Amino acid sequence: MDRIRVNERRLSSIFMELLRIDSPSRHEGQVAAYVRRWCSTNVPEAVVLEDNSQVDTGSETGNLIIKIPGNTEAPSFFFNAHMDTVEPGRDVKPIIEDGVFRSDGSTILGGDDKAAIAIMLETVLCMREHQVSHGPFELLLTTCEEIGLLGAKALDETLVEARAGIALDTEDPDSVINRAPAAVRFKVTVHGLAAHAGLDPEKGINAIRVAAKAVSTAPQGRIDKETTCNIGTIKGGTATNIVPDLAEVDGEVRSHREERLREIQDEMLKCFYKTAELSRKQTSGRYPYVSATVEDDYPLMHVSEDHPVVKSVQQAGRNLGRSIRIEMTGGGSDANILNEKGLATLIAGIGMQKVHTTEEFIRLDDMVKSCMMVIEVLRTWRKTCH
Repeated sequence: MDRIRVNERRLSSIFMELLRIDSPSRHEGQVAAYVRRWCSTNVPEAVVLEDNSQVDTGSETGNLIIKIPGNTEAPSFFFNAHMDTVEPGRDVKPIIEDGVFRSDGSTILGGDDKAAIAIMLETVLCMREHQVSHGPFELLLTTCEEIGLLGAKALDETLVEARAGIALDTEDPDSVINRAPAAVRFKVTVHGLAAHAGLDPEKGINAIRVAAKAVSTAPQGRIDKETTCNIGTIKGGTATNIVPDLAEVDGEVRSHREERLREIQDEMLKCFYKTAELSRKQTSGRYPYVSATVEDDYPLMHVSEDHPVVKSVQQAGRNLGRSIRIEMTGGGSDANILNEKGLATLIAGIGMQKVHTTEEFIRLDDMVKSCMMVIEVLRTWRKTCH
């Protein structure tokens, strides 16, 4: 294999520039503008497309699809990253010490997922400098990933030529994820009866108390090795001197098996309906009662291990002298949505650690490893995709 060296100083510079751009969800416009300028300056032959997803997401920009021409014949391939970050992510002051990127501790770093964008851009330059043989490929940059994968859900996939690719959006650079769960979100509202807590508490039906009883019997935590359930928020009441007539409970269920997902979803809701029914029998009235909504959050993701994209990643690892593990995850990402849209997508690690916290960090060495993997996947793709 030809010796290729990643320009670490340039990679660091691109990454630091991206980190200094504010891009909380729905405010990705400046990152999109940066990438457009970068392409115009460094890869003028690239075609930069923008879809109309902002109509659905409310973002300042649509998703970007950047088409890089190939220098040899092969089916197109894509790499995906998201442009948005979580809060606190404004006015980030990035620091690099001993090859490790961190923030100053007052904000997140934003390596999730700006490290992936920097890796992609450096990879393009590195491949041009070393005249690496590759087919055409695309960089798919989405918005609003952190608030429900909204950009990917609204993506106009007809603008994407490639049918397979990799999302650069997890931790370990020596692993790829081919399985992720489906998820649903639920909201349960318990309707009680208001009364003065000091004068007439007997006339009230405490919705929070009913909700608490239901929560205490509901399935939660790790249900089995493929399924989890969580109640994340409980809201209710207006004042200490009023028996609360309303309580709202929000939660989720995730599972790698669709039938198990629905089974736990129904079991969860049954706990609330049953608790309210038992309480009504004691009052002989119409209160308390329960109303509930369930929303599909994202679909199941499963890329078969004999798919060419998996084989390409494994071969690339062997070429680099690395053993790449194929794993499953309990989280959801753009890859779930892209797979549903017919784009076979793995999730690859880039080295980011402690994401979504002010202790977030990433090592330059891991970013370099990721660059090398991206390059090698493109070199092997044209051989394994047939």
